[in-house]
Amino acid sequence: MSAMRMNEGVEWAAHACALLALLPEGKALSAAALAEFHELPRAYMAKHMQALAKAGVVVSIKGPRGGYRLARPADAVSLWDVRVAIEGPGPDFRCQEIRRNGPCPSHDTGKPCTIAKAFWDAERAYQAQARSVAIADIVASLAAGVNPARAERFNTWLAANT
Repeated sequence: MSAMRMNEGVEWAAHACALLALLPEGKALSAAALAEFHELPRAYMAKHMQALAKAGVVVSIKGPRGGYRLARPADAVSLWDVRVAIEGPGPDFRCQEIRRNGPCPSHDTGKPCTIAKAFWDAERAYQAQARSVAIADIVASLAAGVNPARAERFNTWLAANT
């Protein structure tokens, strides 16, 4: 089974938000630190962080120890919020009405074709699922499976970068 294709920035931004959810009160992480953590290009991470800030998912903190923090509690930030911040609110499926082409074109434009309807139904289900998953849910799931040595490495990295 092949995965749904979306902008890789959505994945990067979701990972960044999960890291930001773990920050102690009053701390922030720079876009460079977020990029370094997952070995991603700094410029692209900075672009995605700016999009998250513009959408109100994160806030930008100025100053030498500045960076980004979640704008709301992690249980109030959904995967859909992240997706919309990076790709916009439009649908992933866009019907091209190709049924009007070829040797047997359909001129029934009064209702959507069966294929478009199926994709739009799937889109609504996907959006509902993405809205129902909060960054806090993801962090809780990750924390449940982390081993103590990895947790210690993470805490050391976090202390050095906040």
